[in-house]
Order: sequence, then structure tokens, then C-alpha cells
Amino acid sequence: MRGNDWLVTEDGKYQAGKPVREWDLLQEDYYLYRFLTELEYTVKQTKSEFEFLTKVRILVRRLITNSYWVRSKYPEPNFTTGTSVELLYDELGFPFTVQMVTFTPGTISNIHNHGTWGVVAILKGQEKNTFWQRQPTPKFNGKIEFTKELILSPGDIISFVPGAIHCVEAIAEEPTVTFNLYGETKSKERFEFDTTNHTAKNF
Repeated sequence: MRGNDWLVTEDGKYQAGKPVREWDLLQEDYYLYRFLTELEYTVKQTKSEFEFLTKVRILVRRLITNSYWVRSKYPEPNFTTGTSVELLYDELGFPFTVQMVTFTPGTISNIHNHGTWGVVAILKGQEKNTFWQRQPTPKFNGKIEFTKELILSPGDIISFVPGAIHCVEAIAEEPTVTFNLYGETKSKERFEFDTTNHTAKNF
């Protein structure tokens, strides 16, 4: 599944990653456990945030390229809440969240950061990411300003540094399905932003 790679930084800007040739990703018997093992090793061995997220995006693309199981194991749309989530792996002490998410058409998330790094791959549908950057003032410590928008389609992979702020809107006529990978969340650094009252609160 071809697509673009993106990195979103704390200032609300994004940059394109170096494309990877699909045939360089092909590998027999590339199962989820191999992905998790390589992910854990990469996290421990790589110190540079840019280099680290570049490597993790490649791992995610390799998994999606070689694993039909991952591409097909997504939750049914929930038209009441707009969002359905299915954990792919959950173990006490394991410092990553690996999940599939389905958004019904028109679903819009709150404005937030994740308090950790994240990598999201689009498998079906389309989503619009809108980005902000923090612009605190003496009166409004939680003030943010709009920076850019980016529309993602199947095959695109986007990565975020912990302080990157965005919201997501599912804009396709069909449900949007994503593979989501996050590091260990620092709850005190994860915020929901209110652009009307210029506040930021933990969530």
C-alpha cells in the first residue's frame, strides 16, 4: 500500500519523510510479534526523536504491507459514538498502545495532543488533520493558534512528537479505518484544548 510519510512537530508544522520502496518492505512471515519485538528494540536503541519516528514509520509500513490480518482486523463502525477502538495487543507493563480505530463519516475529534509520540496509518477512508501550536499569554495559558491542515488517504502514515496538537475529521463517505501506535502516555502532558475559552485541561 503506497502512500506518503509525514512528521508533525510541536510548532504545528509538518514535513514529508523519505519514501520507502514497497518491495524493500516485503518479508515472509512478518507477524505482529515480530513487529512488537523490533519496535521495542528501536525505542531502546534510538535517541534522536526524528530518527526514531522515521524508523517506527518504516516498521508500521512493513507490518501493514505484509500482514493481511492487521489490515482486516478493525472494529465495526459505532454510529452512536462515532468511534470504535480495538486493541491489537495489551499486556501489563508493555509501554505501547497498539490499536485499530474506525471513525464513522463526519466524526470530529476534540483538539488535543497525546502526551507521547504517535504513529497513525490510514487503511480505509480519508481523514483531515488540523494542526495548532501553543501561543500562551499572561491571561490565557492554554491559547493555541491554527497552523495547517493535511488530508490523509489510504497508504499515508503520519507521526507526531508528544507536544504536537491536532484534531481529526473523518471526511470520506465510508468509515475511516486507522492503525494507531502510541508510546507510554505522560498523563500530565496530555491536554484537550478549548479555542473559545483558550484553556487546556488534562484528559
